[in-house]
Order: sequence, then structure tokens, then C-alpha cells
Amino acid sequence: MLGFSMKHVITKLRGGLVSPLALHRMGILGMNARNINYIARYNDRDKFPVVDDKLNTKRAARRYGIPTPELIAAFETQPTRSRVLKLIEPLWQFVIKPARGSGGKGILVIVGRNGDKYKKPSGAEVTAEDILRHVSNITSGLYSLGGKPDRVMVEALVDFDPIFDNYSFEGVPDIRVIVFRGFPVMAMLRCSTHDSDGKANLHQGAVGVGLDLATGKSCHAVQRGLRISRHPDTEMPFDKLKVPGWRDLLRLGASCYEMTGLGYLGCDIVLDRKRGPLLLEANARPGLAIQVANGVGLCTRLKHIEKLDLEQLEKNVDERVTYSMQEFAAVTPS
Repeated sequence: MLGFSMKHVITKLRGGLVSPLALHRMGILGMNARNINYIARYNDRDKFPVVDDKLNTKRAARRYGIPTPELIAAFETQPTRSRVLKLIEPLWQFVIKPARGSGGKGILVIVGRNGDKYKKPSGAEVTAEDILRHVSNITSGLYSLGGKPDRVMVEALVDFDPIFDNYSFEGVPDIRVIVFRGFPVMAMLRCSTHDSDGKANLHQGAVGVGLDLATGKSCHAVQRGLRISRHPDTEMPFDKLKVPGWRDLLRLGASCYEMTGLGYLGCDIVLDRKRGPLLLEANARPGLAIQVANGVGLCTRLKHIEKLDLEQLEKNVDERVTYSMQEFAAVTPS
């Protein structure tokens, strides 16, 4: 299948130059088809609380032996000022996030200290008062789905694998894997940039790097819908990028099928220098930008899995990973 720029496709679509049939032929999965054919059909609503709340996800992951970043503390209700100050006073590095946040909103990353000031990845400094205010905003529901009161999570900062040092700017990269009926079907690395303010959010200007399911090698990269060959800030070429421990990472993602009971989900994974792949969170409604990052539509792969017989669908985790790595390997242009 030919690669594409989603911005190019959208421009033509608005001008009436691309028909829905043409998009279908390109294998592009649209929002309505995702919602009706995959989320509504394969994700039972009663399973959503497992992934919509990061504390629930972390607890489920522990039961299934899936590694996650270390949880330092969780505040179920609005904590007192003294509790927060006592918790952060000895810490040099940590992450504060809402349990029910979405789109990376409300995540505060602290990478060091300068006296009584706390340093963010960008180099900006915040005070204890700023952190107290942020905790209060989380519990009041400022970042949560539906604006409902939320719980606060304090996690240890991941010791990220240095392989990505030059592929992300003022932030940490993560890997999104789409898993369908237990089979990994597509993956991308999300790299933060100056434009994205150090956040791995493609809509804010981060880079999406499509990854070959067979090898973990970079096969396509985009920023704001346009294909690029180098990181816009570090100038590091993406064609040399290969994710280490690739099979273990895919195995973690595939294991989330049993953990969540969801047939269609996105798994966000980070690589720790010592612990290997760690599950950050799972998503019952993963976005579609992964298609842009890979230059390939999801439809063909999803329909392939739908056509598998019962015996194939009953494969164990390792068998499913092997199948996906063989079946969905990137096609090298001739």
C-alpha cells in the first residue's frame, strides 16, 4: 500500500477531489467506522473503567504481571497541604498525573531540584505552591473526562532508555501499539518537540514515527501530517531508529487484551533503561493518527484479523505476537 500524508488527503477531500470510496481503497479507518465497527462491537462498556482510570489500570496490570512505572502515592480525595508537602519534600524526580485524565492533560513531570525549586524537562522551574495548585486542579476535575472530581497519582520518573536521547526534545517518547482481538496490528513512536512543549502529543506538534511490526525499525515519520526524515530539533535521522527489545514490547501490548478484556485498544508503552518495557496506560478509544505516522491505513489489518478462524483466535500471547510480526511486516518499496 502506498504511503500517504493525511494532510494531503484531507486537503483533497475538502476540495472534493477524494471520494469516500478512494479513502476506503487506501485502507484508511475513519472515526465513524472505528466507533461503530470496532469500539462498539468489540469493547464492552463494563470494561471501560479498567482503562479510563489509570489507577485501575495499574492495579489490573499488577494482577496480570504487566510491569508499570512505580506508584509512589495516590490521593483518593483532596489531600491536605501538609500531606503533599511531606510527600514531595525528599523527592528529586517524580510525575504527578490525574487518574482519569485524557490526551496527556494534567501531567506534571519533575526531573530535578534547584534548592526549593522543582525543574521541569524544559528547564522551567516551579515551586511547591505551584505543585499544590496543580494537585488541587486535578482533584477538582480540571483534566478529567467529563470534568468530574479526580484522584491524584504520583509516580517515579521512568529511567528512559538512552536509545531515544536524540529522538525527543525536552520530553519523553512513548510507543503506541494498537491491539485488536489480542493481535498487535500497528505501532508508532511519539517523539516530543519544541513545538509540542516536550509532550508526545501529535496534535500539538510531536513527531509520529511508524514502526515496522516485524523489527521495531522506523519506516515512516510525520509532523503535523507532513512526512519528515529528521527530528526537527535534534536533526537526528529517523532511518537509523530501531526500538530495542521489540518482541518483549509487543508481547506486553498483546497481554493487555487479557488484562482489559477489550477487543480493540491502544497501549502506551515506555522503555526503562533497567526494567525494559513498561505500560503507561491503555485506551479503549485510541486515536487514528497512527495511520498517518505509518503511512498505512488500519482497515486491511483489522479485517484480516476479523477473518481468522476460532483456532487462530485462541492462540496464546507469544503465538499472536509471532503471527502479527510475520503478517504485518512493513513492505519495503522496490
